[in-house]
Amino acid sequence: MHPALSVILFTTASGAGYGLLALLGVLGPMGLLPGDRWFGLAAFALAFLPITFGLVSSTFHLGHPERAWRAMSQWRSSWLSREGLLAVVTYIPAGLFALGWVGFEQSGGIWGWFGMTAAMLSAATVYATAMIYRSLKPIQRWCNAWVVPNYLLLGLMTGTLWLAALVGLQARPSMPLALLAIVATALAWAAKWRYWRFIDTTRSVGTAGSATGLGHLGTVCLLEAPHTGENYLMREMGFRVARKHATRLRRIAMALAFALPLLLSALAAALGGWAGAVAALIAAISASAGVLVERWLFFAEAKHAVTLYYGAESA
Repeated sequence: MHPALSVILFTTASGAGYGLLALLGVLGPMGLLPGDRWFGLAAFALAFLPITFGLVSSTFHLGHPERAWRAMSQWRSSWLSREGLLAVVTYIPAGLFALGWVGFEQSGGIWGWFGMTAAMLSAATVYATAMIYRSLKPIQRWCNAWVVPNYLLLGLMTGTLWLAALVGLQARPSMPLALLAIVATALAWAAKWRYWRFIDTTRSVGTAGSATGLGHLGTVCLLEAPHTGENYLMREMGFRVARKHATRLRRIAMALAFALPLLLSALAAALGGWAGAVAALIAAISASAGVLVERWLFFAEAKHAVTLYYGAESA
């Protein structure tokens, strides 16, 4: 599939924002985070800005961005519609939770319930985003059991790393939060590795024979290209990335998104103070950059079944 920049930015930014928002909604009411309004203001700004940026950037991938609101009307059958609806609804309890924290320096009681609700809706929104791709049966590299865990764990990982960095910059290092960042990063790394192993060792059941319905006659192969030049389907559905480039980009993604943040998070937990805060900040920045590379590969390595009509051996 053609890696659209708007969708890459949307899924990366909103995943980190929703991960951070979910952590605020769970850890805040439990009293595990600083309760003053200045920390709350910084934390909610760090959550809402990427969420809003991601949602706005996603509209640029539409043919008519001004009609984006209509997508939410098909929530009974469309995961895209459910995602949009959940994203909008999440602003309500999240905004009320932010009001209690920033306006009244309260994150417990009724405000805590708003936070918990925002956390659940944040997780549901990321789940719906993942299901947009998980539900597409013509794309074997998306329609598998590893897509949803990857989206959820990557969101949790980036959200945790940014929260740990923010707490550290407030000169309030938290050992439990640093440990959570280490665990979340390790789990996200394991899930991503399993996803890559799955797509490398399995092939789609679709073939040119099954696509054309002529498989019972023998091996089906392309006699002549249906077009003399590239068309929309080949440009958007048949994007090709060289294997050597994909391998190199995977290594870059593993180093930036997982290995370096894991090392820096451990270093932040050991050092504490400003040195630990700087290490935690670099870990969050590195992870976000690595997830951008990972997300580009997620789209670039996907193959749509329509390519079988254009000479592909498998999808």
